[in-house]
Amino acid sequence: MAKIDASNLELTEKVVAINRVSKTVKGGRIFKFAALVVVGDGNGTVGFGMGKSGEVPDAIRKGIEDAKKNLIKVSLKGSTIPHETIGKFGAGRVLMKPAAAGTGVIAGGPVRAVIEMAGIKDIRTKSLRSNNACNVVRATINGLASLRSAEEVAQVRGKTVKEILG
Repeated sequence: MAKIDASNLELTEKVVAINRVSKTVKGGRIFKFAALVVVGDGNGTVGFGMGKSGEVPDAIRKGIEDAKKNLIKVSLKGSTIPHETIGKFGAGRVLMKPAAAGTGVIAGGPVRAVIEMAGIKDIRTKSLRSNNACNVVRATINGLASLRSAEEVAQVRGKTVKEILG
């Protein structure tokens, strides 16, 4: 996964989840907020971040800053992905399949946020096993990062694109 510089990109952000987390101390409980945020330029660049703070806006701001540090570039084939893949992280598994033009984004909550921020218009996905938002987002990002276009595969194997595609 090659990291990308966020300084010259027009990024939009989407808050996926906000959790209230607590820490028990001698005097009682201390409540804070954890925000899971996805950012992307809608053109193949996407990233996610976590932010924690005593206030929700601060947690979101920290999440956005963290997400800008974790950007990846996604291989696209038109408005969909080049091939089927399964992203994995922890107990989270996300199956992603390319779809014909006009299909739209068929995806659930956390996966949909990542897919839309990446700029993918036609895709079918299924979240398997875990429904923990953080693990599902990480699995989706890992799956998208593992995608390779025909050009990249041809270059690695020392062949032409025509030989790869048949």
